[in-house]
Amino acid sequence: MSTHLQGSLFDQTDEVRLGPLGGLGRTELGSGAWIDVLPGWLSGADILFERLASDVPWRAEQRKMYDHVVAVPRLLAFYGVHAPLPHPVLAEARTALSRHYAGELGEPFTTAGLCCYRDGRDSVAWHGDRIGRGARENTMVAILSVGAPRDLLLRPADGGGTTVRRPLGHGDLIVMGGSCQRTWEHCVPKTSRATGPRISIQFRPRGVR
Repeated sequence: MSTHLQGSLFDQTDEVRLGPLGGLGRTELGSGAWIDVLPGWLSGADILFERLASDVPWRAEQRKMYDHVVAVPRLLAFYGVHAPLPHPVLAEARTALSRHYAGELGEPFTTAGLCCYRDGRDSVAWHGDRIGRGARENTMVAILSVGAPRDLLLRPADGGGTTVRRPLGHGDLIVMGGSCQRTWEHCVPKTSRATGPRISIQFRPRGVR
């Protein structure tokens, strides 16, 4: 995959490492849903971006929509429960998140899904991670972002209420927890603004997609 990333002026380090999770800030969304956000959890995010962009076996998918087959507007990769992750810091991140949320989640994060948004035309539509247990149980999805910031939007699944917007990139972390996957939806919308590529890494417990 060929990408060009404009590096962050605030992440000029040659070492890829994680910071402490003590700075997570929680926002209660309502209906039992919440998000935790920690900007800049990962240092050396631009280095990690370049490694993932070149080393991950990215795939382009197509999906049927009504009577047409359309290209999924992003590149994808998935690492199952026992699959080695494409960079050691991702295994460290998964372990750190599992440890931090052990009391609330009650189980470890086990899988990692990766999405590459090549430019502002790539996106993901409104959805909740409701395939599997997320459709009926409270769970968590933790997303680590590297590359250029893109907005993650959240809104109540019933169509009412206010949309929440969080720009994510350059090592930022967001964790969606409680009933978030059932009672709220999230998306990364297309944008006409000039923007570089972004990669998101989504950590989930077993049986949550």
